[in-house]
Amino acid sequence: MTASPPDFILREIVARAVDEDLRNGDVTTDALFTKPAAATGRIVAKEREGIVLAGISVAAEVFKQVDAGLSVAMRASDGDRLLQSATILTVSGDGRSILKSERVALNFLQRLSGIATLTAKFCEAVKKFNVKIVDTRKTTPGLRALEKWAVAIGGGHNHRHSLADGVLIKDNHVLLAGRDVAKACRDARKRAPHTLKVEVEAGTLDDVRAAIEGAADLILLDNMDTATIRHAVELIKGRAVIEVSGGVTIANVREIAACGPDLISIGALTHSAPAVDLSLDLVPQ
Repeated sequence: MTASPPDFILREIVARAVDEDLRNGDVTTDALFTKPAAATGRIVAKEREGIVLAGISVAAEVFKQVDAGLSVAMRASDGDRLLQSATILTVSGDGRSILKSERVALNFLQRLSGIATLTAKFCEAVKKFNVKIVDTRKTTPGLRALEKWAVAIGGGHNHRHSLADGVLIKDNHVLLAGRDVAKACRDARKRAPHTLKVEVEAGTLDDVRAAIEGAADLILLDNMDTATIRHAVELIKGRAVIEVSGGVTIANVREIAACGPDLISIGALTHSAPAVDLSLDLVPQ
């Protein structure tokens, strides 16, 4: 299990989400209940195929921020594979506060567990190959730390967290720099911090040859078919780390892995993961 984001980041993200929902109060709950109403809520998994849980500490932080008097009991842990009807957590206390917390807590759990579950499916598909499944920066604005954490919980690996984490020369960089891939690699190595590796995107085999000439540390094979990927892997022959990206699906990821790359990066892990089905069942005391 990977460690969660620092507490201050988690608290900050949750605070923004709670403020978004409760800045002007909860008119429905306030109109119905004028005094505390004791209750217990139970968050339950509803997916028939099961889920990989991610974000339980985030959900707990939501309840804490809405009402520090609520008592949260975690019945599972991040990374657990849960079957339908499994209890994730219970929360007890003033039912008004549980109602006010419900949607935000579920939003985080459903989103993050969806990412972890999808990532686990990709990792399972390529487990026989010496390749890592990695994410991208195609994340929900403001939620990158949590979404990349969910990828790690699902068994994947994190690519750059920000533009400062590594040199990645993409097609538009090359166009703006004069269309010379090899020169772009050499220029980046001269001017970027010496601790960072240089990666360059290659859309054709000619780009691959130029990246090798420019001594790139990593070469990203972008939107290539499997025949071209295999050819590119042969050209590189261990002279650079090979990443494949673009058009990767659960249907073709195994075939891509068999071509021999070191990394397969998948934007869909974070930009298209379906939220899992969870519910909060409330029981008055």
